[in-house]
Amino acid sequence: MAEPAIQTRRSVSELRCIGCGMTALPDRFRCEHCRDLLEIIYPGWEERGPKGLTAAALKKLWRDRRLSLDSIDQSGVWRFREILPEIPQPQIITIKEGNTPVYELSHCARSAGVAQLLAKHQGMNPTGSFKDTGMTVAASFARQAGYRWVACASTGNTSASMAAYAARGGLHSLVLIPDGKISWSKLSQSLDYGAITCQLKTDFDGCVRVLNEVVERMPVYLLNSVNPYRVEGQKTAAFELLEQLDWQPPDHIIVPGGNLANSSAIGKALREMKQLGFISRLPKISVIQAEGANPLVRTIRENGGERLVPVHAETMATAIRIGNPASWKKALRVITESEGTVEQVSEIEIAIAKAEIGAEGVGCEPASAVTLAGLKKLVKSGFVKRDEFVVLVLTGHVLKDSEFTLKFHRGDLFLGAHESEDVALKIHQRAPLVLEPSVDAVIELLRSAEK
Repeated sequence: MAEPAIQTRRSVSELRCIGCGMTALPDRFRCEHCRDLLEIIYPGWEERGPKGLTAAALKKLWRDRRLSLDSIDQSGVWRFREILPEIPQPQIITIKEGNTPVYELSHCARSAGVAQLLAKHQGMNPTGSFKDTGMTVAASFARQAGYRWVACASTGNTSASMAAYAARGGLHSLVLIPDGKISWSKLSQSLDYGAITCQLKTDFDGCVRVLNEVVERMPVYLLNSVNPYRVEGQKTAAFELLEQLDWQPPDHIIVPGGNLANSSAIGKALREMKQLGFISRLPKISVIQAEGANPLVRTIRENGGERLVPVHAETMATAIRIGNPASWKKALRVITESEGTVEQVSEIEIAIAKAEIGAEGVGCEPASAVTLAGLKKLVKSGFVKRDEFVVLVLTGHVLKDSEFTLKFHRGDLFLGAHESEDVALKIHQRAPLVLEPSVDAVIELLRSAEK
């Protein structure tokens, strides 16, 4: 008769400090002893696995749920709820996030010099970015814990996602964004979803500092990436990816690097999958940053990861314009455990890679394209072998920054570029053409395009 109670107790999650290992209260973000970040652990898994189920049983359960009409099962996050913190179903806020596609990128594979290249497109989530997978869990916890206000500092995607989930869950939301350093496409989302949106005359890291003081003084729940419940939701993308690959891990997974919670989440998921017997080996996880926003690259190259090297971030890939990433220690652990690496890419390399992905009919925001640009450099250096199987994680939708795309194809993005770079850009640019309103003019254009 005691068996169900034992199973329930062993499935309960705990918050643990990544530094000193101390446990914390459920609504904390940093350790009260050493101020390091927290992560969610599941003590019962060591003995019996999630809910007492084997990897084989969970694979079947998750696959069967894809046929369910229950809204919680139609979520690509909550379909995997056995590996998530327990939140009562009535408190769950979902807009059917997850369930994102994997695309084969054959032309990009040839450009990068690898045999097989896939892209897991997290930009196909409801609000257009990977943030939704984490936000559904964190916002649901906020509602369960009785908060009326949620808040975030954002370069755009987090604010859009948080505002949407707050609206769906009947919560009030506050957004702090850096003045003039955000895509208007992203800003329009948080406005439309009803958030109180404030542009502060500072950068993203300055917004974070202000918000940290706000949540200390007011009953407001923080939904930035330091929130460990967001990491738990974001890790389901890796479970879903491996399910889509029939649980055969690729050789490499390449992730953009901004605040570094996404690479942390993917690494945590893969570590748990190996622990639970879903996979037998870890793929290498590599993080790519823009040259102008490269704190993790500098941290690893300059001091071996001993201490963070903050930078004043500048890049047109606004989603990763972050100079003081909160989750750098978690990301460093993932890279080390998986034997991955870090790389940085230029603004022109990002723009060309974005155009190459778009030419496959997929499309992504600039920050996502750092993955392809970085892969090219990793192949050239020999870190990625040409016969290896690689997956890029695309984090944002192409419409997240349409102004970047238009400027690139019109030739306005890099005015004054060096001649050699100008030639490389022109190969990929497709500016709108102005013609006379004549059938013959259109036909002549079609004929010339085939030559």
